[in-house]
Amino acid sequence: AIHAEVTSAAEIQSMVDSVRKRWGHIDILVNNAGDLLARRMLSDMTEDYWNQIMDLNLKSVFLCVKAVWEEMVARKSGNIINMTSIAGRNGGGPGAAAYSTAKGGMITYTKGLAKELAPHGVRVNGIAPGVIATPYHERYSPPEIFQKFVATIPLGRAGTSEEIASVAVFLASPAASYIVGETIEVNGGMLMD
Repeated sequence: AIHAEVTSAAEIQSMVDSVRKRWGHIDILVNNAGDLLARRMLSDMTEDYWNQIMDLNLKSVFLCVKAVWEEMVARKSGNIINMTSIAGRNGGGPGAAAYSTAKGGMITYTKGLAKELAPHGVRVNGIAPGVIATPYHERYSPPEIFQKFVATIPLGRAGTSEEIASVAVFLASPAASYIVGETIEVNGGMLMD
């Protein structure tokens, strides 16, 4: 693992340089950094909190893509996968308006990037996880809220990290060679689009 603060262009460039030094080039970029940081209603939301959410969940995607896209275009090959969220489509749970806005922006940015980079052989897609049993929900969703979320899922359970990872592997593989600009919903039927 190579550590980097993904809200810093300099740290991202250092991370990318380290990856290139070790493996030669970058074929796949998965933008997976993101967090709610706290549940904040509008009455408790500060400009600083808003900016932190936007930087971590949206600006980081721009910065990471900016660091690798030229090499992918030069090779006419590459995959960029953006981890969005069901919150980007439905507004999220209580106190998640800023996070939902950032994730919705990422869904739109995924489409814009796909249109720009597909003609150069670079595919850009997204994955929008629903309720996934991870430490994220342990931190931000008390058990009673988590159970309310799960009760709305037609499959009757939360998803797993492995189920999200398998979709990322699919999108990065030749099996998804004609999928461009899509955000795949992985949510057990909680949101059907």
